Amino acid sequence: MTAVPDLAAVEAMDAADPLRSLRDRFILPKGVIYLDGNSLGAASHAAFDALRKAATEEWAQDLIRAWNTAGWFDMPLELGDQLGRLIGAASGQTVVCDTTSINIYKVLHAAMAMRPDRPVIVAEGDSFPTDLYMAEGVASTRKNTVLRLAGVDAPTIEELIDENVAVVLVNHVNYKSGELRDMTALTRIAHDAGALIVWDLCHTAGAMPVELDKANADFAVGCTYKYLNGGPGSPAFIYAAERHHADVQQPLSGWWSHARPFAFEQSYAAGTGIRRFLCGTQPVLSMRTLKGALAIWDDVDMAAVRKKSIAQADLFIELVEAKCGAYGLTLESTRDSARRGSQISFMHEHGYQIMRALIERGVIGDFRAPSTIRFGFTPLYVGYADVWHAVEVLADILRSGAWKDARFAVKTAVT
Repeated sequence: MTAVPDLAAVEAMDAADPLRSLRDRFILPKGVIYLDGNSLGAASHAAFDALRKAATEEWAQDLIRAWNTAGWFDMPLELGDQLGRLIGAASGQTVVCDTTSINIYKVLHAAMAMRPDRPVIVAEGDSFPTDLYMAEGVASTRKNTVLRLAGVDAPTIEELIDENVAVVLVNHVNYKSGELRDMTALTRIAHDAGALIVWDLCHTAGAMPVELDKANADFAVGCTYKYLNGGPGSPAFIYAAERHHADVQQPLSGWWSHARPFAFEQSYAAGTGIRRFLCGTQPVLSMRTLKGALAIWDDVDMAAVRKKSIAQADLFIELVEAKCGAYGLTLESTRDSARRGSQISFMHEHGYQIMRALIERGVIGDFRAPSTIRFGFTPLYVGYADVWHAVEVLADILRSGAWKDARFAVKTAVT
């Protein structure tokens, strides 16, 4: 039986980590172990520098001229190509804009319009709720459209895909369990049935290599405020395979997607390429902040990120089960590292209270009802020693019963 790693062994892992120097690019509070980058990424010096420049130089000095002098108008496409490298997308297929929810609405409508004789949308019953809410919204605008849910209408999503399905909306990584789907295999199943597929990359973009083009994906959406560290509410993105661009029609036909936006024509004429997914004026300061955050990735090997992510998650499982196994924690995530993203979830009937106690002690993860405590591993700024110390705090909270303190029972929001 292999001995559980001690602190010295874990610190040696940090010393050998090829990504270790990247931690210095982030602003991390003292006394905090941050394991919630799968909800909101940490701030970086580069992001703040970009925001400061955009506010104090471009906006303050150039004013309206900055749309041209600072290139504000072209940022959605430029950032799209920059981000596209991280999700396996060739240039011209990704645009940064709006929110994930809005982008799901746009993409589902586009996919349904491309399969007009098919009335079915397929999604996961345990999907992040906004995906389901937006799918319901799309279905409500289209007569006779049906929403089928895996886990509700059939045990698996594959069983729901047939000749009546227009589009499949699926998360690459499940937000609660961290389970990773096989993108290539499920895309092939959808295509064999004549359906299109939309991948939600909120929990994979920046966490692991993604190969949208190679997998022959149709569409993808995702946020930039988690592993990409773009800041709270930073703009989301849409990917659309180039082969579909000429056929894209989406209902939010704002002026930024117009073929001639500055002609101020009375009627809408769709622009070309991925620009068709744009809508209205984009949040420049958020875009500029994201530009700074993405610049860090120019020096990052995604294969190294994935390797460290797996190692940290495996270490976390090993330490939790060795030090906390007697206190009712049950592993919710799979042990198979090839089938999970960059997060680990455990279940406990008092998970809410336990997480509140952890946060008070400076270990920040999150809670998902009814009983999931969730920990994200963001290899750019989380070290192996962070993992070790986080488990030490968790073990102490469980052993001492500190989580039973009455103040942790109050049902307030968990960040």
